[in-house]
Amino acid sequence: MRKTIHTRLLLTAAVCVVLALLASSCLPKPPAEGGDITITLYGFSIMKESLETAIFPGFTHRWKQQHGQEVRFQSSFAGSETVTNQILRGAPADIAILSIERDADRLKKDGFVTSDWHSYPGKGIVNKTPFVIIVRKGNPKGIRDFPDLAGGGVKLIHPDPISSGGAQWSILAIYGSELKKSQAETGDPEPDTVRALRTLKAIWKNVISTPGSAREARTTFELGNGDALITYELEALLMKEANAPIDVVIPKATIFSEHPAVVIDKNVTGAKRQVVDAFMQYLWSDEAQGAFVKFHFYATTNDALNQASAQFGHIEMPFTIDDLGGWNRAYPEIIERVFRDQVQRK
Repeated sequence: MRKTIHTRLLLTAAVCVVLALLASSCLPKPPAEGGDITITLYGFSIMKESLETAIFPGFTHRWKQQHGQEVRFQSSFAGSETVTNQILRGAPADIAILSIERDADRLKKDGFVTSDWHSYPGKGIVNKTPFVIIVRKGNPKGIRDFPDLAGGGVKLIHPDPISSGGAQWSILAIYGSELKKSQAETGDPEPDTVRALRTLKAIWKNVISTPGSAREARTTFELGNGDALITYELEALLMKEANAPIDVVIPKATIFSEHPAVVIDKNVTGAKRQVVDAFMQYLWSDEAQGAFVKFHFYATTNDALNQASAQFGHIEMPFTIDDLGGWNRAYPEIIERVFRDQVQRK
């Protein structure tokens, strides 16, 4: 009898242990606060310095203090179109910071981005910078504005519009600049598209090299090729900071490029989601926006940071993609039907 009772007790205990194990495996697991987390970020070429030097360390320090968890970053940088194509082909990015909104829309259209990136501060635009012209020290070719790049003997470096978002911004800067100036000079609300096309054609004839990204174009120029380079003001300021023998020409009218940050929802695991979302919010904090300004970007959510910086050049007639109808209009009308069909092919 005692043996039977003892056996039953052992069986009951064993059943309880099994049930407890099964129950614990079914319970939702808390966030992985104790283990390390690695976030993979793909960015367009000129984001490298600000992210790796200031933004990544700033966030990892803050997260470690608040949660006791180590966050590491893996990053890859190239032209915006190239980065987008890499992600569409399976690159393991958790976050992308892109040069143009059109690339974010491509990721959304193919199901890689399912959340509304416009819901972030600044409508998802994390920073911005205007387009300028870099010339050799002393400006030997006498370049003062975009049309001067069409002059005889001028050799221009320009990134490739197929792979580089910066190249597309540059085309919009040239074309849009002539539209803005024609309106201001004539008072006609209809811009002079003939003048803008003529200027773009004349400038493109002087392009001698089309590297794959804005950063590659800068490197090509730094190696002694060409007389001028159209690029982000940020690149010009980084070069001056490094005491490069250059001058910076601020066009009379030029565009501000605006750079969206998106979560690649298709790739983000449940264990990473909390940290990824926190990093995205951090990008628009005063700490991160201030860091972007230190690395020569304009902040998007705190204009006081821009006003306090003496580094930026004065632009008489700044404009944005919205002045050209947004990317949904500017890309097909200007990049495709004007540049590709009437300039590049001829």
